[in-house]
Amino acid sequence: MGPIPIRHPDAVPPGYPPGYERELRLPDGRTVFVRPIVPADRGPLAHAIRTADPDTVRRRFLGPPPRITPQLLTYLCTVDYQRRFALVAMDPATGDGIAVARYEGTPDGSAEVAVAVTPAWRRAGLATALVEVLAEAALDRGIHAFSALYLADNRPVTALLDLAGTRHRDSIREGFTEAAVALDRAAVTAAVQRLLDGP
Repeated sequence: MGPIPIRHPDAVPPGYPPGYERELRLPDGRTVFVRPIVPADRGPLAHAIRTADPDTVRRRFLGPPPRITPQLLTYLCTVDYQRRFALVAMDPATGDGIAVARYEGTPDGSAEVAVAVTPAWRRAGLATALVEVLAEAALDRGIHAFSALYLADNRPVTALLDLAGTRHRDSIREGFTEAAVALDRAAVTAAVQRLLDGP
């Protein structure tokens, strides 16, 4: 993603939840710093989308990258921290952004979840960690299920959703899979505690 502030900028939007600023220890021993997204992250996010490898773009946007406009960046980086919540993850050694994860609430009381991780940090447990922290935030805000629409060959997303809770819907059409899981408070709490304590 490019350099972004490890801690949030001095000016944060109303409702910013500092309790989700955390250092997490991944299963491979590396640590990452995670915090809620803020509007000042627009520049690094634009850089991340422009420079993302084709596979990341295809998995995240289910096709070509979107046209990057000021309106899109404002939408992605300005959330209410309730029905719309997003986290950014940084490499503590460099300050570089390495992942973004978000949920968007839906009218039925669940939320759609999406995660993008830079290639060098894949297969380290980072995407799973972010989904687990997002699940904690969602449960704290009365959201009890996650859903995702993703490419059918994107097996890591299936694994992530299975870790978040019990899957209760799964359908495949035209190369896409839509899955939904009920979030399990005890499992999510235990998973987040492991991230804070380390392996």
